Amino acid sequence: MFLESPKQSGWLEVICGSMFSGKTEELIRRLKRANFAHQRVQIFKPGIDVRYSETDVVSHEGKSIQSITVDSSQNILLYATDVDVVGIDEVQFFDDGIVDVCNMLADKGVRVIVAGLDMDYLAKPFGPMPALLARAEYITKVHAICVKCGQPAQHSHRLPTVKGAGADEQVLIGEMDKYEPLCRHCFNAALKKEGKL
Repeated sequence: MFLESPKQSGWLEVICGSMFSGKTEELIRRLKRANFAHQRVQIFKPGIDVRYSETDVVSHEGKSIQSITVDSSQNILLYATDVDVVGIDEVQFFDDGIVDVCNMLADKGVRVIVAGLDMDYLAKPFGPMPALLARAEYITKVHAICVKCGQPAQHSHRLPTVKGAGADEQVLIGEMDKYEPLCRHCFNAALKKEGKL
């Protein structure tokens, strides 16, 4: 008599770090490997992030993978049916419901891989990231290189030249024109100089 083997349980993987640290590149790498292994993969990104593409997830280095753009975490459940792996980029921009969405998918046996900033430009925990990190089975923290001293960088420093509407908001989409990666020492020195520390 043969017993049917149970479906492998799902889990949550979080890739986090500062801007320019390779989070999206690592997410794309994992998802492409899953595709190569003939797993059914679906990728999502928040509607707010249209820096490189309105439809694809694109890394700073230009690597890309096709995705579905959604405005609400609940919309992910509408599209993520009959899949083995779900990838979510820029997860910090989603509403807090993303934590329940990720848990529901993992509980159904789906491998969920999310990538996002763990801290905002003032080094405060970013959106749903603390809860996702607490629930994750696997966490990968990646680092950029500090543009001031060359040490590993974990901070996304908003440049003091950024002025006007949204300059003090937690969410301000931008690239090297608005942000730079800094290590702890250089980040603290920059905030002190700007009167933010």
